[in-house]
Amino acid sequence: MGRRKDIDGSAGVPTFYGKELRWQRERAELTLQQLVEGSFYGVSHLSEIERGERRMPVELAEHVDRMLKTDGFFKRRCEDVQRARRRGHAKYFERVLEAEKHAETIEDWSPTLIPGLLQTEPYARAVVRATHPLAPDEEVAEKVNARMGRARLFDGDHNTPEYWTILPEQLLRQPILPDNEMAEQLHRIAALARCRRIVPQILPWNCGAHPLMMGMAIIMTFPDAPPLVYTEAQYSGDTIDDPALVKLYRKAYDRLRAAALPPEASLALIEEAAEVYRNGKHSH
Repeated sequence: MGRRKDIDGSAGVPTFYGKELRWQRERAELTLQQLVEGSFYGVSHLSEIERGERRMPVELAEHVDRMLKTDGFFKRRCEDVQRARRRGHAKYFERVLEAEKHAETIEDWSPTLIPGLLQTEPYARAVVRATHPLAPDEEVAEKVNARMGRARLFDGDHNTPEYWTILPEQLLRQPILPDNEMAEQLHRIAALARCRRIVPQILPWNCGAHPLMMGMAIIMTFPDAPPLVYTEAQYSGDTIDDPALVKLYRKAYDRLRAAALPPEASLALIEEAAEVYRNGKHSH
């Protein structure tokens, strides 16, 4: 059996919390299986919490406190871990932050902006500054860094979700940045598609009425949990897990995908738009 990897509790609040949880569990001479018995959670979920990779649900924290006789310690510290995890993100986005790391598939429809997972730093900064025009530079930097952290989901050789995004054609023609930076933004999307990290599709500007015209939607499926849908307005967001509503969103997304250009044609259109910006020929 391989040597167990130690947890670096100095890496941040979630790992500090996880290391304390493991220490208390081993002090009580309980295995992971024994600690989760009587709860609705599995061994893998608890193990990921101990490694600082997953948040502790309040109901599981209450169960752990009872089993370990820790006088409410883990329940009281839940919010500290959640705040640390969502730093730079709105509270309503917290569930998505964790879900996208464990998702098997992510299907994204973003009618007004390049999705956060695909944004370059200049694009993210322009969006954050436009949304929070009076925010201090430090707050803007924190939000931009948080978004760039999410974008690392596609970095490295680790397993990533199967990510599908549908973008309206007008986003390719909407220069919210100088031409060279818009070119870099579109080249990033194209590069991720070329290395098989994502599948982008473009919805033609003249496609007429189509599903999901009312706003954005992210649909996530998981190997060990029911699917989720996330919708967002300017300053609020909602995570939907009702099976009937999720089914409606998934059907709507399938119809939207059918209305969009095929992936290869979409990629060619993205790369063509990027070159137009690169050559400074975009008409403002």
